[in-house]
Amino acid sequence: MSTPDAPTPQAGSSRAESLIEYPCKFPIKVMGNKVDGLVHAITSITREFDPAFDASTIELRESKGGKYLGVTVTVNATSREQLDELYRTLSTHPMVKVVL
Repeated sequence: MSTPDAPTPQAGSSRAESLIEYPCKFPIKVMGNKVDGLVHAITSITREFDPAFDASTIELRESKGGKYLGVTVTVNATSREQLDELYRTLSTHPMVKVVL
């Protein structure tokens, strides 16, 4: 009894390929304790990766208890590498709890 051959990956395909078409506007949600300097830190990091970032587009959302703050920044994404590095940098900041 023979088994069907497993499908072979197409030439040039890889798991690292992105479904996002660059450049594009890309929202990133960052959450941390509601403390002085959180928004400034997130804005500064975002500008490192998107120098044209418009801080007036930032959206803020407090948690019900007021302990946490959600900050949404929308960046001009130019590549997967840019987004990956931005996520990594935001995630490792001591004021940041979660990046989505």
